[in-house]
Amino acid sequence: MIVEKKITDDFDLKLIADSGQCFRWEEEDNGTYRIIHGNDCLYISPGEKNVYFFEMDEKGNGTDWDNYLDLGENYRKIRRRIDGEKDPFLKVAAKEQKGIRILRQDPWEMLITFIISQNKNIPGIRRCVEKLCEMSGKKLKDVRGKTYYGFPSPKAILDLEEGDLVSCSLGYRCAYVTAAAKAVEGGEIDLDALRDADEEETLDKLISIHGVGKKVASCISLFGLHHIDAFPIDVWIKRILEQEYPDGYPYEEYSPYNGVYQQYMFAYYRKHYG
Repeated sequence: MIVEKKITDDFDLKLIADSGQCFRWEEEDNGTYRIIHGNDCLYISPGEKNVYFFEMDEKGNGTDWDNYLDLGENYRKIRRRIDGEKDPFLKVAAKEQKGIRILRQDPWEMLITFIISQNKNIPGIRRCVEKLCEMSGKKLKDVRGKTYYGFPSPKAILDLEEGDLVSCSLGYRCAYVTAAAKAVEGGEIDLDALRDADEEETLDKLISIHGVGKKVASCISLFGLHHIDAFPIDVWIKRILEQEYPDGYPYEEYSPYNGVYQQYMFAYYRKHYG
């Protein structure tokens, strides 16, 4: 099934794919992206004049892709909140990186993905995630007949042998992945319930999981729970705050979209200073 969609708001497939929030997007030769989310797969191909073609299997596809891509939010309006005279850096960064959107991803998948992300670069994260999915995810075929693997459930991960996780190149993160699976499968943490929780409660709950620190918890909050005011701070953001905001970053002024602005800043600095 192919659905034609016109997207007139900020939307750039490559910028989203390279933004560091998603690790199961695969670029095709013609600008098409193959996107795996949970057990579902979508191909998005760009057309002319803001037209995109969504190609998916109409049977058993449980993902609302418009929601996943956050197409109900007006990102152009979010960018227009930035005062270029007061904050010329963010104005420039947002203009250059417009097209990034905060995806509405699965919190369980983001929990495991960002545990894996610790001290790894993006290509390394992608490889580990794919190995884990091949090891314990459901084997499926996409609309083009190509094999892919869904993201494993907590139980599927717990059913693995210790050596299986080691073979996914997880290293010391094996224990963290197992602890997270136990916490979710055992009901110690209800990720869906955190969607509507405030940020303090969200971070406290996530940090209670062995191996989850504040930065990883903030990433899960932003990219998995869609708390778009969450503001993960890594080495890039620390550098930006020191160099661009020596008198302090205006969190309250930019609320409730700090996570969106963080993505613009992060992508801009990685491009120009990476």
